[in-house]
Amino acid sequence: MQGPLRIAHWIDALNTVIGRSVTWLILVTTLVSAGNAMIRYSLNLSSNAWLELQWYLFAAVFLLAAPYTLLKNEMVRIDVVAGHLSRRTQVWIDLLGTLFFLLPMALVIAVLGWPGFIQALERHEVSSNAGGLIVWPARLLIPMGFGLLALQGVSEAIKRVAFLVGQGPDPGAQAHDKTPEELLAEEIARARGDAAP
Repeated sequence: MQGPLRIAHWIDALNTVIGRSVTWLILVTTLVSAGNAMIRYSLNLSSNAWLELQWYLFAAVFLLAAPYTLLKNEMVRIDVVAGHLSRRTQVWIDLLGTLFFLLPMALVIAVLGWPGFIQALERHEVSSNAGGLIVWPARLLIPMGFGLLALQGVSEAIKRVAFLVGQGPDPGAQAHDKTPEELLAEEIARARGDAAP
């Protein structure tokens, strides 16, 4: 089981680097949006390229951060029933959901998205909007994002199998990185001399 767990660790490391890097695109998107709005209202100038750039950046954040979200177990869940089940049963549910829903869906979308990217690249496709951007970077995000999501699904499945056979830690008990808000709250509490929240 050590070989598959090493693969899972490599996938986790890859999606961690990508996920953390992509979060900076939120700042870039905000700056582009604010700059576009200021120029439009102050100078009465505008370009569809700036608006499309915002869309591309948002798509990149959404698609490329999804695997990192899965890794951190931060996706939306409805645990009305599963919350009352044993931890092993919850892990079985996660494993079966990954194998029968997540992986097939992610792989199908990644495979079906690839020809659209190739076609846009070969045809040098440009947006139909006046002054729009080239299309292939946005089309590439689809197979890339869902491919990385499928890889993370493989990693999650490996970790759950390792737990179920007694050769790995509980994947739900992974230490989560603290959010910037939590770190700031702790820093403020320390500065005031309060106990950490």
